[in-house]
Amino acid sequence: ELPRAAAKARELVDCFAQGWSKGQIDNIIAVFTTEAVFIETPFAEPARGTAAIRRYWSDVPAHQSEVTVTTGEIFVAGPWFATEFKAVFRRRRTGQWVEARGALFCETTEELISEMRMYWHRQP
Repeated sequence: ELPRAAAKARELVDCFAQGWSKGQIDNIIAVFTTEAVFIETPFAEPARGTAAIRRYWSDVPAHQSEVTVTTGEIFVAGPWFATEFKAVFRRRRTGQWVEARGALFCETTEELISEMRMYWHRQP
């Protein structure tokens, strides 16, 4: 059970990270259930459903270029998994390089993400 769950979580995280890196919104949306909840930061208003999640992520390629997203080891507990991530990108408006590091905490339903919570900080 655990190796299968960890492999599926890795597949979801890799698809999400690749979608973010390449600005491929459909790849990001593909990892979520239709009723999924995405919470960008602990106090952010949740984006509920894939339409709202698509709206959030559709803005990202407009502001970030030359994006590289890497993720760490996957930790699985039942339907939940967590991993660390690092995103390095250039701001389109200013050309400034930014590095964001954080963690993803996800709950899955039927092998897709039903809730994703991000905790992150960026430099600068």
